[in-house]
Amino acid sequence: SLPPSEQGAAPSSYERITNAVETELTEIGRRALTFSISSLKNVVVYMLYLVLVPVLVFFILKDKQAILNWFAKFLPSERALTRQVWEEVNIQTSNYVRGKFWEVIIVWGVTYITLEAFGLRATLLVSLFVGLSVLVPYVGATLMYIPIVILGYYQFGMSSTFVWLFIAYSIIQVLDGNVLAPVLLSEATSLHPIAIIAAILLFGGLWGFWGVFFAIPLATLVNSIIKAWPMERNKALQR
Repeated sequence: SLPPSEQGAAPSSYERITNAVETELTEIGRRALTFSISSLKNVVVYMLYLVLVPVLVFFILKDKQAILNWFAKFLPSERALTRQVWEEVNIQTSNYVRGKFWEVIIVWGVTYITLEAFGLRATLLVSLFVGLSVLVPYVGATLMYIPIVILGYYQFGMSSTFVWLFIAYSIIQVLDGNVLAPVLLSEATSLHPIAIIAAILLFGGLWGFWGVFFAIPLATLVNSIIKAWPMERNKALQR
């Protein structure tokens, strides 16, 4: 055994536990303070955006023509190519937004009816997210398999109902991608599926989620420029 003097020098179990608790509480307090400061900063930024973005949109809509005229001063006087590209992009983007709106409504309704027929819980919320998932091509529909499979397995287990639920959702996605979307977006999506997938990979790699979200409009812009550029060049050569 150790001498009494050395035994007194060694910290007791109580002291070790107390020191460990104090250290852990100090670390928790430091993390909480750091988190609260960063959260406060994010709240201020979000509130600023919440106020400024509607104001910005209001003035853009109010003075749209004046803003366009101001930008036009910095463009070349000969801008037939720019005007042609702008008109085509404007038409196709309008058709795309209108078609996507109706696609969201139809997919939401069909999914709600299907999931309600199976008796799945949280049908309204899940079907709403399924409808909104079509805004992100390919990626959204694939990701929505996760909550449906989790909810279906939790509620039905590995039963025939679960299998039929999976098949029904897959049929909805197949019909949406191969029938509904082409019909609604026929005027806007004059792009080959390979071009759409390449645009998603390219813009998604550059800008993440927002790149995927705006992949088709950006691809439409690039396609309009490619289509208009040779025509303008041929006109110049004919002169």
